[in-house]
Amino acid sequence: MKILNIGSERTTYRVELSYSPLFEAALGIAAATYDQLHHTMEHPPTYWRQLLDELSPSVRQEVNYAKEHNTWKTLLQLLDLCPFADLDSFLSYVRELSIEQLRYEALPYLGENRQEARRKAAQGSKDDCAALQEACSAHLFFESYIEHITSVDGEVLRSHILGLMEGWYTTHIKPHEEKIVRMLERDWSQKQSKLGKLNPEAFVEYATGSSYLPEPAVTRVLLIPQAIYRPWTVQADAVGTKIFYYPVADENLHDAVDPYQPPPSLVQALKALGDEHRLRMVKMLAEKDLSLQEITDQLSMAKSTVHHHLSMLRSAHLVEIAGSRYRLRRHTLDKLPLLWDEFLDRSTP
Repeated sequence: MKILNIGSERTTYRVELSYSPLFEAALGIAAATYDQLHHTMEHPPTYWRQLLDELSPSVRQEVNYAKEHNTWKTLLQLLDLCPFADLDSFLSYVRELSIEQLRYEALPYLGENRQEARRKAAQGSKDDCAALQEACSAHLFFESYIEHITSVDGEVLRSHILGLMEGWYTTHIKPHEEKIVRMLERDWSQKQSKLGKLNPEAFVEYATGSSYLPEPAVTRVLLIPQAIYRPWTVQADAVGTKIFYYPVADENLHDAVDPYQPPPSLVQALKALGDEHRLRMVKMLAEKDLSLQEITDQLSMAKSTVHHHLSMLRSAHLVEIAGSRYRLRRHTLDKLPLLWDEFLDRSTP
């Protein structure tokens, strides 16, 4: 069969980078109120309990409210609107919003086709509120979150957002603000220097550790570094935009960095590639996806040995499983030169 393609070529998104300690505050609130995730985070559960204990009773009350209603989401929705210069500019913006606009900005973006329902729900339409809830009924908390945003007294919501953000920021960000900003700026600068050296999809995987294929309605990917939610990458959606709050790289966490300490991902990749058999597998998978049996047959090795080698390649994110077949992750190979550059160009005393 012959096919004539009269459609356009697949387009991709553009990548932008931003950073702010305001995001560190909002994500800190999100993490502190998500008890079920604490055992998976770099900071132990005792760390989060300590953060809550250090808050004043009034701010702790706001955090409890955020935990009940997931209003940390409102903070992120508002912060995503523009690059606020500092805490005061953000608080001023929230104070000046109309109640209708505050509700609208707080409601999650559920696609262009639901923007009108989002607007009407913010105006008080029960039918449109129900339509939004139905559209995200499978989501962990959006259904109840939408109900709360559209029904709570608007001034109560505004007062809560102001008290929550100001209280958390003053207690946990302000005392370490300069250090946090330096950390975020280091990671932003590192990524910014590599922007344009990889295609957008490879760059997103390099920065976040996960792949993101283009979607028709997404023309922009915004990458925002954060340390508080490590090792998790948090995703969000805005109009025409996919947002990734990605973990700050290990080497950018602290002011004093050993210039001779190689990036862990580089070490892991080189260990995985430092074997003749595994290099053969990489070459084979560069040609096409293969099953475990097909690789075993071509190499004439024991299946258990082949599986061991593939496991090492997978642990270094060089190979992934697609159904019953193994596939080479070319993006990981493509970013190795960047990791080398970062390591070799790191300044020394």
